[in-house]
Amino acid sequence: MSDRDPLGEIERAFDVLGDQFGVAAGTVPTDVLDDGDSFVVRADLPGYDSDDIDVQLSEGRTLTISAEQTEESDGNFVQRERRSQSLSRSVTLPAAVTESETTASYEDGVLTVTLPKATSDEGGTDIPVN
Repeated sequence: MSDRDPLGEIERAFDVLGDQFGVAAGTVPTDVLDDGDSFVVRADLPGYDSDDIDVQLSEGRTLTISAEQTEESDGNFVQRERRSQSLSRSVTLPAAVTESETTASYEDGVLTVTLPKATSDEGGTDIPVN
């Protein structure tokens, strides 16, 4: 009998491919576009409902996208291959953004987050010198 683990070998192959292409398993593939006045982040989340997606911005520069699917438990399955899945990805933006003007939309499995860049007079306090 062989000690070979074919499923383990497949998982390792996916890990190697993910490392080569820059996207590890369990993360969200993203594009970050500098659109002049804003950053636009596009993330592929096929098969999720908008209610399953959580988008958070912290410290004015770190965008975290999380998504969680829950498996259906109703019915008598003859075959079952689809399982619950959770994905997460954090992206550090190259500059601070205006949190109050950030918008997000989800269409055809693609999440688009538009983050207007903060102007130089935002995020600071003027301290007079006596």
